[in-house]
Amino acid sequence: MLNITDPAEARKIIRADKYDKQTAGIAGKYVQGNLCILPSKYALDFAAFCQKNPKPCPLIGFGIKGDPYLKDLGDIDIRTDVPRYKIWQNGKVVDEPTNIKKYWNDDLVTFVLGCSMSFELPLMEAGIEMQHIKNNTTVPMYKTNIDCEPAGPFKGKLVVSMRPLNAEDTIKAIQISSRFPAVHGAPVHLGDPAQIGIKDIMKPEYGDAPRVIKNNEIPVFWACGVTPQSVVENCKPDFCITHKPGAMLITDKLNSSLAAIN
Repeated sequence: MLNITDPAEARKIIRADKYDKQTAGIAGKYVQGNLCILPSKYALDFAAFCQKNPKPCPLIGFGIKGDPYLKDLGDIDIRTDVPRYKIWQNGKVVDEPTNIKKYWNDDLVTFVLGCSMSFELPLMEAGIEMQHIKNNTTVPMYKTNIDCEPAGPFKGKLVVSMRPLNAEDTIKAIQISSRFPAVHGAPVHLGDPAQIGIKDIMKPEYGDAPRVIKNNEIPVFWACGVTPQSVVENCKPDFCITHKPGAMLITDKLNSSLAAIN
């Protein structure tokens, strides 16, 4: 993992194709974003999908049609500033490049969605261990049986991220993450994963498998910004670009600016 606190410096390294892995813990005070880039014909429906599903898809930024620069979030060129991308055609991943220059065109619209990494720093500052950051792995993410609210062609199941916590830390985590509705807010489920359709907690669809969950720990599940990737797989738009789960866009926006209650 890059041991860097400045988001611009982190992006400079990523832009130069010198880092292509997960970004948890990098420039930890700054907002990281999930990415979804679509042809303009899908833009209004996807914006509506985000509006109807604010827990998994909290919109924190978007681009002008054909413009790869996101000046409201920093000196960002969306074609180069994410460690690794996923290129989708008709619901299938066809490439995982480190930049999307050859795929960019003047009809694309960029959406940036809030990420749970923004509340992980306050959790760690409260003494709660984030095992995936400690182990330099990507947080485990799972498809659930929970339906998102549909909008146009966009419909599908909610994706959640999971962190195992003891009872005391679970209470703290609920209190802290509730302050950040713009980055998923409070957990959507605690405890038995089968109740939300997860068959094997050791086999996530995205990210890395968790370590063995201890007897005194509870699996705590938050809505996840990888949800659009599950939806894209389901509704099969002819073209889409996302980030590879865990390899996020690092912005210049402070996490503290997204707290509803300071």
